[in-house]
Amino acid sequence: MRALTYQGKRDVTVETVPDPKIEQPDDIIVRVTSTGICGSDLHLYEVLGPYLDPGDILGHEPMGIVEEVGREVTTLSPGDRVVIPFNVSCGHCYMCDRGLHSQCETTQVRERGTGASLFGYTKLYGQIPGGQAELLRVPFGDSLPIQVPQGPPDDRFVYLSDVLPTAWQAVEYAAIPPGGTVTVLGLGPIGAMAARIAQHRGAGLVIGVDLVPDRLERASAYGAKCLDLRRYGKDLGDAIRELTDGRGTDSVIDAVGMEAHGAPVAKAAQWAVGLMPDALGERLMDRAGLDRLSALYAAIDAVRRGGTISLSGVYGGSADPMPLMTMFDKQIQLRMGQANVKRWVDDLLPLLTDDDPLGVDTFATHHLPLEQGPEAYRTFQQKTDGMIKTLLIP
Repeated sequence: MRALTYQGKRDVTVETVPDPKIEQPDDIIVRVTSTGICGSDLHLYEVLGPYLDPGDILGHEPMGIVEEVGREVTTLSPGDRVVIPFNVSCGHCYMCDRGLHSQCETTQVRERGTGASLFGYTKLYGQIPGGQAELLRVPFGDSLPIQVPQGPPDDRFVYLSDVLPTAWQAVEYAAIPPGGTVTVLGLGPIGAMAARIAQHRGAGLVIGVDLVPDRLERASAYGAKCLDLRRYGKDLGDAIRELTDGRGTDSVIDAVGMEAHGAPVAKAAQWAVGLMPDALGERLMDRAGLDRLSALYAAIDAVRRGGTISLSGVYGGSADPMPLMTMFDKQIQLRMGQANVKRWVDDLLPLLTDDDPLGVDTFATHHLPLEQGPEAYRTFQQKTDGMIKTLLIP
């Protein structure tokens, strides 16, 4: 089969690799029909190379058609249409029973001290082949896949793999009071969808912050009050307080993470890690704080006293400095973590109708063949050509 593979820093290629096979009796094989490029894929492309091997298959946002099932699978048959969550979760352990599928105790990577395994996402999370490929082996065939109806285009359902549950959890964790206010930092796929969901769930004011004109324009069209970071810079917090009676917003969603602009020292450190031999780079990432924390500091500044910060952007450093004194003084609540995809499916499926209240049918800005994956990664990383969300078609 053809698959998009990691080869080195800013180097991904589409290669012919062996087809996946049924390995366990509850496995299924899915023929992928659409697969997204995620903002966190750029972390692999740019920073997290020490945790990858050349040839690793990337991608964790796939959907497709069941092609083969293991002998113990009873709920699916060849020809069924499924979306695959990015968490590899068993569905029946202590953590899964509590809706914490990102902490699944069956697939936790204990030797790394991390949570549930993820498709296509480094040694830190199991080094499981990903979904930017023609075929994908999926474990836990009776509990992990999300079966969806035939008929509507893939765009209606594919975001159940990551974008929708991640954005939904970001809003849930933000604890926006009815009619309240929220700032969304970063209007990429997750931030843009979080802004839409916050409005759908009754927020009175959604402030969106970014510095890419296409992203600002798109979020504005969906009703967010958008602030261009290029204009406000270090005065962003003051601008947000001016819109909220001098307090700041009830909640802030950080949908940026380690990709934040600014912080030139951390940026240089991230660049250096990508050039180091893997073993040395991995040790530095494990022990040092290498993240650009501009977005997190902005969130702490922008949230009102007693407010809540919901952190969905991915950070990678283990020893990043946190302004704990300010956080304590402002009595900030902070919630974070990988999205528990299966936990939110029942909330989201009723919204994926022809009425399309969240705009999923037109959410993708680009549909490209898998063979153009390397070019798509470059364009997405450079934030050019109006690219906000890309679906690859194997």
